[in-house]
Amino acid sequence: MATVAADDQHSAADPHDIRLVIGASSLGTIFEWYDFFIYGTLAASGIIGRTFFPAGNEIVQTLLAWAGFAVGFGFRPLGAVLFGYLGDRLGRKYTFLVTITLMGVATAGVGFVPSAASIGLAAPAIILILRILQGLALGGEYGGAAIYVAEHAPAGRAGFYTSFIQASVAGGFILSLIVVLLARASMSDAVWLAWGWRLPFIFSIVLLAVSLWMRLKLSESPVFKAMKESGETASNPFVESFTYPGNLSRLFVALFGIAAGLTVIWYTSMFSVLAFLQGPMRVEETAAQVLVGIGAAAGLGWFVLFGWLSDRVGRKMPIVIGYALTLVMLFPLFWVIGGAANPDLARAARQAPVVVSGPDCHYSPFQQMQADECGKLLDFLSKKGITYATARAPVTVVTIGDDTLGDPTPAALEAALVARGYNLGKVVPSLGNSAIILLCIILLTALAGMTYGSVAALLCELFPPRIRYSSMSIPYHIGTGYFGGFLPFISQYIVARSGDPYGGLWYTFAVVAMALVVTVAMLPDTQRRRRS
Repeated sequence: MATVAADDQHSAADPHDIRLVIGASSLGTIFEWYDFFIYGTLAASGIIGRTFFPAGNEIVQTLLAWAGFAVGFGFRPLGAVLFGYLGDRLGRKYTFLVTITLMGVATAGVGFVPSAASIGLAAPAIILILRILQGLALGGEYGGAAIYVAEHAPAGRAGFYTSFIQASVAGGFILSLIVVLLARASMSDAVWLAWGWRLPFIFSIVLLAVSLWMRLKLSESPVFKAMKESGETASNPFVESFTYPGNLSRLFVALFGIAAGLTVIWYTSMFSVLAFLQGPMRVEETAAQVLVGIGAAAGLGWFVLFGWLSDRVGRKMPIVIGYALTLVMLFPLFWVIGGAANPDLARAARQAPVVVSGPDCHYSPFQQMQADECGKLLDFLSKKGITYATARAPVTVVTIGDDTLGDPTPAALEAALVARGYNLGKVVPSLGNSAIILLCIILLTALAGMTYGSVAALLCELFPPRIRYSSMSIPYHIGTGYFGGFLPFISQYIVARSGDPYGGLWYTFAVVAMALVVTVAMLPDTQRRRRS
């Protein structure tokens, strides 16, 4: 499969100009991803579900909130098509000025939407509309910022320069945690739950003003200016993305080999860890957010390191190694996190495993009331984050270790669980265990850095300049939007249905395995074939 040079045109920009390009693009990307991730940060704590998706069932509320999270991702490919077209036709700079404005306005809007208790079904409907606008905006933002930096980068430095864009994605997640923690610390729990949680959304107005001020200082990409002056811009970049010679195979590997794999690794290292700690491991909310925030911040350097390294060893090698290591290390790292986060719960699950037996142990997380006694018990265990297994039996019976519960009601089951050492309250890990959790998160971010750090440069190099914005944005946002955006929903559903707090990791494992095969078989090493 042929590759296309990323730096067909390069300006001899001075160091000050390069720093401004990287700084303005990266800061804008941080703010834009903050806007997108603040919803996920608060969805993990349950506030979004309780406020906008009340269902009388905590699991259903959580799933609906994560479905709203996924909706934004689902519309990212459409945003990639729309803004990719504009970026290839009208220019890189003005397109991502539009995207960041749309994102900031939509995010602030979430902070002003009344609750479902006040306006009924209009509340979730408005939230979904705002998430759609966020998804459209983000579909155009990443490609614009990545291409803008790559097309300013000197030959042989694109991996390092664009790695700051990759790190900025994680920076947006970290900023969302910091703002949430600072807002919570500045008010009482009652005020936070009543209206204080809206402030992080409204804060995006300030971030939008700063982003616009910085980005208005930038000039157009030298590559786009050269194409426009020579009359080589695409007349219909969307159509050309599918008709340009060899581009279909490049789109395929960018989607299934790159975007899908790197996204599920990154989201697993951030959102899955946060949901795992706050949910099944029952770690106190603030403690979980601090741990994940510190771990994510400590792992930012991986993105820059592997971006820099890709300029020397090629783009493909770190990605392939990162995928392979993820398959080996994913489950063990989460097992260690689980054991350190709540040792009593982990010990009880090993020593006194819970088995629910019945004639037909069917459980549906979406049902407000389960159909039979067995389903009601499974619903109770899922809400408590208790690991369980099921078996067939003539009557409904619960065994906890060697004990058989003769009265399998939720109240009796809770008492029996506590008696066998299950800690059902919220916990704060000890200092030593917190250090273990942080080390595991940093290792997960290393896997994300290996697979994500050089991707902006790789995708820019993979596609021809005249259709670059469209061609890299479409597969990237389909991959991240669907494989990644639906990860929290799918993994939480698997956990709820299976009773296994680690069951949702199989989704990540399967997607990464697919990406590894496609990457090894089809991805060229674009850095080694660049033309400077």
